[in-house]
Amino acid sequence: MADIRFGTGGWRAVIGEDFTRDNIRRVGQGVFELMKEEGHTERPVVIGYDRRFLSDRASVWLAEVLCANGVKVLYMKRSAPTPLVMYTVKEEELFYGLEVTASHNPPEYNGVKLIVEEGRDAPVERTQRLEELIAKVGEPAYIPFEKAVGDGLAVCLKNPFNGFIDSIISNLDMNVIREHGPRILFDPMHGSGTYPLMAILYTARCTVDLMNYNKDAYFGGSMPAPGKSRLYDLRDRVIAGGYELGIATDGDGDRLGIIDSNGEYIDANQILAMLYCYLHEYRGWKGPVVRNLATTHMLDRMAEDYGEKCYEVPVGFKYISAKLDEVDAVLGGESSGGLTVRGHIFGKDSIYAAALFVEMMSAIGKSPSEFWEELTEKYGNHVMAEDNLVFRPEDKESIDRTVMVEKRIPDFGKPIEKVGYEDGCKVYFTDGSFVICRFSGTEPLLRIFAEARDEASARELIGRFKSFLSI
Repeated sequence: MADIRFGTGGWRAVIGEDFTRDNIRRVGQGVFELMKEEGHTERPVVIGYDRRFLSDRASVWLAEVLCANGVKVLYMKRSAPTPLVMYTVKEEELFYGLEVTASHNPPEYNGVKLIVEEGRDAPVERTQRLEELIAKVGEPAYIPFEKAVGDGLAVCLKNPFNGFIDSIISNLDMNVIREHGPRILFDPMHGSGTYPLMAILYTARCTVDLMNYNKDAYFGGSMPAPGKSRLYDLRDRVIAGGYELGIATDGDGDRLGIIDSNGEYIDANQILAMLYCYLHEYRGWKGPVVRNLATTHMLDRMAEDYGEKCYEVPVGFKYISAKLDEVDAVLGGESSGGLTVRGHIFGKDSIYAAALFVEMMSAIGKSPSEFWEELTEKYGNHVMAEDNLVFRPEDKESIDRTVMVEKRIPDFGKPIEKVGYEDGCKVYFTDGSFVICRFSGTEPLLRIFAEARDEASARELIGRFKSFLSI
């Protein structure tokens, strides 16, 4: 029996190994047991799914189990991005939602995200309890999906996108975009974010062309993650076609990547910094900003300049959304490509982020590269590098003991301000740079991030950590 664990982005497993019908049904039964324990079975559960292999079938298996236990299911009968499920949970005042997705993981993975009241990522204590309940599940109850629909236990939502799209449009200055009339190339990376962003951009009178919009279980032979190494084709087409902007979203529509008209890749750290500046200085939204501990410290310098504060939280968007709500931040985000903005859902949403980025570009009359150059002139260069390292299972304990228990770190050859162990090991240097080493919460990888004034210096920090750990 598989040991089902929910990491920072939900449960993820390899299809055919642990991601199987029996284990998916165990997850469904565990969710019911959690709802029963909390006294929340009277409200429906919304279920959505992305375009990965088996996602549609897995969503049906989850629905069949919940319905067999007497829980009503609101079922999205077409692929839906995770932000839409979050929005539906929030608007319908539900206790739970489920999205079948492995987000940006390689195509051999699939999984389930648990979404809780107000449309938030499930907190750690909730997923830990769910894991305990799943481990006790015997033979899950289930009924055929068609019977559940006939009995009124499963309700297929006609067009759940309407409210979600209208909500985003109401938070945008559509006239600014219409007057500018940008020409955009959009790469949804074969994922589920295609329709809502296209509807918004067309409503704003943008000229939009699409690539990689068909369903492809192998995502074109790569990971559906909008990182620099994955967007070379988008970059080349943006340059060749004379587009003003290239937009890419990940498999379940919650992460964003941008290509400038000159082919420059605009990473998540830059997107966060630009949008914080735009919202705070151009739109006049006052307030702090939230980032996780593997995200650029440029936000700290900007917040200080604005008379605000930048809050640092552990990796996992649930921590960002909780802090954003607590301190009424303008926005919060992470270097992996996810962000959310005040007044929207509490989870990351590439649909809203992309549309807001288009508004920003239209309003300021500058390309992203030009805007970024202005920010670096004012706040200095902040260049991040990262390595994702595969390790042998037997080495994980040794690495964890060395770094987290014995608290031994490399000689970095420069003054250290402090060392933090809130989530992995993060070394803060007196010159403003940092390096962090932590295990991934979604894949069997050791992630090492570093930020410095240039890429060579950031790579050197990573190299010293890798040599120290003999990886």
